Amino acid sequence: MKYVIVLGDGMADEPIEALGGKTPLEYAKTPAMDRLSKKAEVGMVHTIPEGMKPGSDTANLSVLGYDAKKYYSGRSPLEALSIGVPMKDTDIALRCNIVTISDDDVPFEEKTIIDHSSSEISTEDCAVLLNAVKEQLETEQYHFYVGTSYRHCLIWENGQVIDLVQPHDVLGQTIGQHLPKDPMLLHMMKKSYEILKDHPLNIERKKQGLNPANCCWFWGAGTKPMLSSFQEKTGKKGMMISAVDLLKGIAVGAGMGVAKVEGANGGLHTNYAGKTQAAIKALCEDGYDFAYIHVEAPDEMGHQGSVERKVQAIEYLDEKVIEPLTAALDAQNVEYRLLVLPDHPTPIRVRTHTSNSVPFLLYDSTKERSETWNYNEREAALTGIKVEKGHELIDRLWER
Repeated sequence: MKYVIVLGDGMADEPIEALGGKTPLEYAKTPAMDRLSKKAEVGMVHTIPEGMKPGSDTANLSVLGYDAKKYYSGRSPLEALSIGVPMKDTDIALRCNIVTISDDDVPFEEKTIIDHSSSEISTEDCAVLLNAVKEQLETEQYHFYVGTSYRHCLIWENGQVIDLVQPHDVLGQTIGQHLPKDPMLLHMMKKSYEILKDHPLNIERKKQGLNPANCCWFWGAGTKPMLSSFQEKTGKKGMMISAVDLLKGIAVGAGMGVAKVEGANGGLHTNYAGKTQAAIKALCEDGYDFAYIHVEAPDEMGHQGSVERKVQAIEYLDEKVIEPLTAALDAQNVEYRLLVLPDHPTPIRVRTHTSNSVPFLLYDSTKERSETWNYNEREAALTGIKVEKGHELIDRLWER
């Protein structure tokens, strides 16, 4: 028996008038998921522990069976693990997004945050910009590390875990009330804008109609993580397939394998086929029991507030991951159990994460069922099946 989780990050949503009162998941053409749902357990799961902020960090830990209240030490430290950042016990890791803020002629505090991803900037371009910042701002206490796309890392030696605002939570807002209280972090944010606003790369991006990546934004502070071994906990040898440093970092911390997929970038046009093939290879050739395929695109489109592109991201997940994955496993006569779900909702209405429950689909290739439901939020809620503690959902995957 092989085991797979396909996670559409931020895929859950709310009914949208433009979609006839349907959610993007309900509206999207998803023949593969709807075919599986007729032979699957479908229900709702609450992935965000009570009192914790809704994020891909806490939610994906839950989906992997880790109680975030016990294991969570901050988002950025998990990402730091994935890019090989050496963390001491006294270090604080922070996410360093390179974002787009308005370039109007007003004081820094009165500028507006426009785009948390700087038009989904490539890693190559963003590395050039981060290195320009690093040359002027890195000290013995503060160290910058290149991550993926707009997502990078700052290590603050002997620092403090302080409360910082996630940029995707305040899109379209004036930044002053959301800036760090720590004077050095605030200084570096202001200075990064001065360094980046007229950088040749940003001048060229604006000519191309792209948002300039013109300011560092710090958030997600935390200490060195201490996750228990996934294999020792579950008895399953696991492989993580994701473009996102956060998920790779969770895998590194849990002792899982991490697949390298060329062209996997966390965007709408990521290498879906490469991710799918990496899972098939891990399960059918390399002796792995479990594969976790994480697709970031629905979440990114939710943050962008694009109904059309979020629907497209969900359709790509169905067409380019779930359909070929199940077809390949069926063709090779592999017995498998497949869990499909989002980690959290990223509703178009708010353009950020919420703590609402999300729908799950649990399919077993060896069992016959005859159901009438499709896979979406409304029909999953109507089944009456509800898992209140997200970290317990994975136990259903192992059950026979």
